[in-house]
Amino acid sequence: MTSSTGNADFLASWDAWRERREASLTNRHGFLAITSINWLTDTPQRLDDAPGEWHADADGVHVSLGDGEQLEADGQPITGTHHFGVIAEGHDVKVGWGDAVIEVAMRGGNPIVRPRHPNSAVLAGYRSTPRYAPSTRWVVQGRFVPSAEVRTVMGGSVVDGLMLEHRSPGVVEFHIDGVEYTLVVFTDSEPDGDDLDLYALLTDGTSGITTYRACRMLDVGVPNGDGSVTLDFNRASNLPCAYTTMATCPLPPPENRLRLPIEAGEMVPLPR
Repeated sequence: MTSSTGNADFLASWDAWRERREASLTNRHGFLAITSINWLTDTPQRLDDAPGEWHADADGVHVSLGDGEQLEADGQPITGTHHFGVIAEGHDVKVGWGDAVIEVAMRGGNPIVRPRHPNSAVLAGYRSTPRYAPSTRWVVQGRFVPSAEVRTVMGGSVVDGLMLEHRSPGVVEFHIDGVEYTLVVFTDSEPDGDDLDLYALLTDGTSGITTYRACRMLDVGVPNGDGSVTLDFNRASNLPCAYTTMATCPLPPPENRLRLPIEAGEMVPLPR
């Protein structure tokens, strides 16, 4: 393969990734469609943008739907009182309501409801996400160094006082311009060894200047058998909090706050 062919493949792959990202951002039920974030307690509350009265207790999340009110799950209507059960941390359940989707989730031990409407003002006002021009300079080979066991890491979030739980199986070591760097990596996979799908949360020398100040995320993928990984910073992505105030995005651990300006990946979104 010639270098020109390899570079063309690299650019085509990055462009396909960019198109997938834009499709995700403009999804009619994506996070830009969220119209409110509602923190549930044991006191029933009625929402402006979702049917029913909602509350949560030790048994999980409950909704009581009034006459003429209906949700839909797996193509089946939900009426009256519905029990969602206890939702696992970081997970969610989505049900339909007309052309909207109602997200019921657990974040930092707190049950929340976030309606997602296709006519959301945030979604309607979205313009574009600038990105640095892709460069092979920012495709870096690294090595996954596993810890003795997957450890639980508690980290802050963009919501004051909200702590989020992460599972870290180790770190990734890599070099840029002869300098060694280390990133703590996380996983949502089950700890079954070879199938750990890794990602990192980070800031760098561009954060708050050309890139979103709070955090970006980098998919690392599954390490090879020898622990090697490829870090493609051209695909460093914004989290939902870069676009909406109705997000509960995590902040990076202190070890992942790099001083190096990583001039790659997604930049600050264009204002509405």
